Amino acid sequence: MIDLNVYNTLPPVKGRLLITEPFEDSEYFQRSVILLCEHNEEGTFGFVLNNYVDVQLSDFNEMPEFDTRLSLGGPVSSKNLYYIHTLGEQLEGSIAVTDELYAGGNFAALKEMISNHQVDRTQVRFFVGYSGWVQNQLEGEIKSNAWLVSDIPDYRMVMDVDNEQLWSQLMKRQGGKYKAFAHFPTNPALN
Repeated sequence: MIDLNVYNTLPPVKGRLLITEPFEDSEYFQRSVILLCEHNEEGTFGFVLNNYVDVQLSDFNEMPEFDTRLSLGGPVSSKNLYYIHTLGEQLEGSIAVTDELYAGGNFAALKEMISNHQVDRTQVRFFVGYSGWVQNQLEGEIKSNAWLVSDIPDYRMVMDVDNEQLWSQLMKRQGGKYKAFAHFPTNPALN
């Protein structure tokens, strides 16, 4: 196995990204980028940013029509709807993930804002399910070279539901050998 930890010196903390190594082939995490929304002594949770489902937002919880794509946030609670946003204190009960990004908040108020066209797809994005790790599990996976940890270069990358190249862009940004990994085929046998 390739030792990816040579360059992986950032610890996993709330507001950073996890980037899968290029040969990960699990159903949920192949070439995934995950926004860490919480990381503490009890565990970790976040959302896969670049895995989408062919479901409409209006299929959930009597949600109004909204022009966006839903992401498969991960394998945990995959029948529930979650969201991140840039609305901050405009949405009561929101939890800061970074200075620009927030998770959760008053769901009824968000539905009303969507109905009244007060938000657009650059301000809120939705996930079906989430990704979670128990205490120390993520650190173990990082040590076994399953993940790279990265800062967010620009919060708008996180909110962009149309970027099909997010994993490749972030791998290139890591520099060195990761630049080359960004161009590896999903199945190296097809190279």
